[in-house]
Amino acid sequence: MSAPTQDPVEEVTQKIEELFFDDEGKPITKKAFKKLQKDKEKADRKAATAAKIAAEKAERDATNVDYSVDRYGKLPMNQSQTRTDTKYEDINTIDASRAGETVTVRVRVQTSRATGGKMCFFVFRQNVSTIQGIITVDESTISKQMVKYCVGISPESIVLVQGKIVKPVEEVKSCTVTCAELAIEKIHVVSEVNARLAFSLDDASRPESAYEEDPQLVRVNLDTRLNNRVLDLRTTTNHAIFRMQSAVCLLFREFLTERGFMEIHTPKLISAASEGGSNVFKVNYFKTNAFLAQSPQLYKQMCIAADFGKVFEIAPVFRAEDSNTHRHMTEFMGLDMEMAFNEHYHEVLEVLEDLIVFLLTNLKSRFSNEIEIIKKQYEFEDFEFLPKTLRLHFSEGVKMLREAGVEVGDFDDLSTANEKFLGKLVKEKYHTDFYVLDKFPLAIRPFYTMPDPANPGYSNSYDFFLRGEEILSGAQRIHDADFLTERAKVHEVDISTIQPYIDAFKIGAPPHAGGGFGLERIVMLFLGLGNIRRSSLFPRDPKRLEP
Repeated sequence: MSAPTQDPVEEVTQKIEELFFDDEGKPITKKAFKKLQKDKEKADRKAATAAKIAAEKAERDATNVDYSVDRYGKLPMNQSQTRTDTKYEDINTIDASRAGETVTVRVRVQTSRATGGKMCFFVFRQNVSTIQGIITVDESTISKQMVKYCVGISPESIVLVQGKIVKPVEEVKSCTVTCAELAIEKIHVVSEVNARLAFSLDDASRPESAYEEDPQLVRVNLDTRLNNRVLDLRTTTNHAIFRMQSAVCLLFREFLTERGFMEIHTPKLISAASEGGSNVFKVNYFKTNAFLAQSPQLYKQMCIAADFGKVFEIAPVFRAEDSNTHRHMTEFMGLDMEMAFNEHYHEVLEVLEDLIVFLLTNLKSRFSNEIEIIKKQYEFEDFEFLPKTLRLHFSEGVKMLREAGVEVGDFDDLSTANEKFLGKLVKEKYHTDFYVLDKFPLAIRPFYTMPDPANPGYSNSYDFFLRGEEILSGAQRIHDADFLTERAKVHEVDISTIQPYIDAFKIGAPPHAGGGFGLERIVMLFLGLGNIRRSSLFPRDPKRLEP
């Protein structure tokens, strides 16, 4: 049964009361009545505006659905939860001939640049290589929300990108991959940057010439680089430098192994400052003291006495020298070799000369890409060398210096300045950046160096020079125990500290010679880096023990 309707008279009466009386039944004044009307109109307008905004938002949401939600975002931390065996591409293999292929790459975001609200350009980096990536809004796969997310990805974040290889309209000169780029289809952050970067990689990669053109550019000094070494090592230049360092070790091993040398590993903790110098690091060793080895010299020779014949080692060397120069460090990598010879120490010297020519030749031919990358930042002249190594007698070097106006004694050691000047003179006269000085004065060489019987005051010893700076010191070693003891006493070496070494020669040893290179010096000088810290991964010097 339907509810009874309200009496018309009562309904009219109620409306009159609502219009002319307040809640307490008192009559409403004309002024108050007008105010009520205005408030009601205001409320109606506000309600209408809110309804319109809500309707517009509903319409906008209906037409702006994020249809790319599964194509971007941050991935959960990799804890080896799954394995899909997806093929991850090396961007070096990407070129225009593969246009149309879809590939997956894991890269770092070097830079990003938004264009309006519908497009974003990236430079992606992978080791020494870079490639351009582009993402553009479309109606089916790439939403505005996805592009907005891309714009917010921090530089140096690691991302997983799926994209189609396309051929750009023009060459991408800002990237190493110039003839192709990636049209991004999916992008997920693998590892994001959550700290402020000490500097940008663009600032850390500029050549010196850029500052001459624009002095306002940000310069990243060497200390700042070394204090933030992990970030600094990400530059393509540094990747190339340390690939070159790795190449030197590879070629060193390759050359010597093919010639019958055996790699050895000698102790770096020794019981005494065995070479007679005070420039060693003392360390606690249980209830006594030990020292970090200055070189593998004595142990290499002991291996020759053990009939190993030909040996080499790549290992750290420690020098407690307070030398704050462009070419000295307290820890560096030594490339050492030693070999027995038949008649003359020049048999060994020739092997060492051939080794360096092999190194230089193969660095230039097999690692030309790395050299060109480094040249873009550290501009240097191509390294010149002769197929047959220039070898000068020490006295010839002294003569060249004197003829150029330098005062130097017959048996004086060469200062760093005189070394460099002599290198300049040699380059001008012989057109080579690599040469050998043979027959150094005996007084300036270690106690185990064999004197030259035909030239009093000189020795059977030699140094190698690249761009006028020493990279190797070597010699024929004394292999007679009595003579070795005599020479040690002349150098005021405490015999008790090297007794096991001398004892090795009491039971017979063949004549032998060798030498030791400094790895970081070879790289620094070949590439013209100017400072050995640039060719040391985490350099150690008197003022730096971190990171």
